Amino acid sequence: MSDVFMALGFAIFIWWFSTGIVILLNRMSRSAVTMSLVISSVLSLGALFALDHTANQTGVAASYCAFTSALLVWGWNELSFLTGWITGPQKTAIAPTTSGWPRFIASFRAVLWHEIGILLVGVAIVVLTWNAPNQVGTATYMVLWVMRTSAKLNLYFGVRNLSEAFLPGHLAYLQSFFKRRRMNAFFPFAVLCASVYLWLLVSAASSPLASTSQVVGTVLVSTLLALAIIEHLMLVLPVDTTALWRWAIRKQPATNASVAFTSSVAPK
Repeated sequence: MSDVFMALGFAIFIWWFSTGIVILLNRMSRSAVTMSLVISSVLSLGALFALDHTANQTGVAASYCAFTSALLVWGWNELSFLTGWITGPQKTAIAPTTSGWPRFIASFRAVLWHEIGILLVGVAIVVLTWNAPNQVGTATYMVLWVMRTSAKLNLYFGVRNLSEAFLPGHLAYLQSFFKRRRMNAFFPFAVLCASVYLWLLVSAASSPLASTSQVVGTVLVSTLLALAIIEHLMLVLPVDTTALWRWAIRKQPATNASVAFTSSVAPK
């Protein structure tokens, strides 16, 4: 039981802390941002080597290492996007009246290179861990990928909380692709599917046939998924989505883009 609580606490802490670090680094000076990208790139490469090294190891330490390595790789994805280094060919806001396919295509073009980067890194992780007994890193990356894609789609379809405070000034144009509404039809489906998979993971971790390392690995991944579900719920509930990371979010002066497109995210 102590192994379960330790894995649970570790997953919660590293999720909260790593998210805040990515937000904080992106709001520092340009030289500091460049240095953080270099460091993150080195750590990400090291994490890929660690995933390869631990793929055939089945101990508890290997589960923690694979989980942390996947988060480091994902952190590089997030940092490269939030710094504006890898985004997409669409780098300007769209008019509030844009709708239908033109809005969807423009929205997809805004994150195209980022999505391709996530795909390529995901393929690399799958190749490194293919048919290996330790799939904690791959499962961690896939959960992050699927749930982040779901969050992006929900922001596109419309939710109550758009979490604009997480966007740095140079990405303010992305607000024009969001829509504010109480809920959309895709949201319950996404949460239901994630909840079913979470139940399957919890059932697997509760199996008396599972080894300690399997239990720890499953708890790490399932905790991350549970946190992602909570993040989804925060999109539609009347709560402050930035409360947990106030220490990492610094006030920035309003940019022309953020002022000009305030009306595009106003309640409909």
